[in-house]
Amino acid sequence: MEGVSHTVEVTAGTLYEAVALGMAAIRTDEWVTGSAQGLNIVKARVMNVPVEHEDELMDFTKWLDREGGSPRETSDRKRIRSILGMEKSDSSA
Repeated sequence: MEGVSHTVEVTAGTLYEAVALGMAAIRTDEWVTGSAQGLNIVKARVMNVPVEHEDELMDFTKWLDREGGSPRETSDRKRIRSILGMEKSDSSA
């Protein structure tokens, strides 16, 4: 994937939700091979108010793997894991 850029449009409430929705959308196309990881750059642009965020994919992955935090952050991570098909099983259920 070196030197290749993929673009999708998504509607999201947070930066990390946008990253997850974008990755999920790109993975559904059969012409995409491999999966970006580590230090690859992910850009998110807010269209109604022009804002662009740039973050290392590794930061997104660390945030996604983190446990605990505020109830909202925990809920956001759970929703984003679900988008990516990586829901962690809850053994207390």
